[in-house]
Amino acid sequence: MHTAFLLGTGFFWSVAYALLIRAGLRERTFGMPVVAFATNISWEFMFAFVRPSSGVMQVINIVWFCFDLAIGYTVVRFGRAEFPYLPDRLFLPALAVLLALAYPGMNYASEQFDEGVGAITAFGSNLAMSGMFLAMLAARRGTRGQSVGIAVTKLLGTACASLSMLTDPDGDPRYDNALMYYLYLGCLLLDLAYVYAVFAVRRAERIVDAGGVPAQSALQG
Repeated sequence: MHTAFLLGTGFFWSVAYALLIRAGLRERTFGMPVVAFATNISWEFMFAFVRPSSGVMQVINIVWFCFDLAIGYTVVRFGRAEFPYLPDRLFLPALAVLLALAYPGMNYASEQFDEGVGAITAFGSNLAMSGMFLAMLAARRGTRGQSVGIAVTKLLGTACASLSMLTDPDGDPRYDNALMYYLYLGCLLLDLAYVYAVFAVRRAERIVDAGGVPAQSALQG
């Protein structure tokens, strides 16, 4: 079961990445919150190339890193429009600073809390990412760059990752603790909330598109 859940993690998150890229290119925006993108690409670069995972997980991390590069393209290409209060000339320098801070921060957190391994940082950043997706949905007041498919595959990918940890026959006893169970449960609850929120907002948008009710009342109701 452990291997099946590990493969499920790779599959569902890869689909989520592909859908994020597709939505970003189609709707001329980015689908992953910028801070989440910075921490995500930092983690995947670290555990694909600097401290590579063993076996199939290294291959998955390399594939994910390549997806992150494509997501990064959508951030660079379309990101300025999402931050109208930031002068255009400052967007790329601000993004560069964010990326420059994200990698050492992820590295230090991994060394401090995980002895250089990626479990706590992976689930910790996933928990933060789940909250950021909800915040982005609220900030955009619509599903631009997002979809039910992204929300569902993100949920399934992270759930499979949690289950792969719980069913690992060679699991590290360091991860059998309250913090990890909190991270598993927190990711699940926030991902379920995101699926529900995207579904509800998408339904409201369809009602608006059909001319049923004013947009403001639909998105609030």
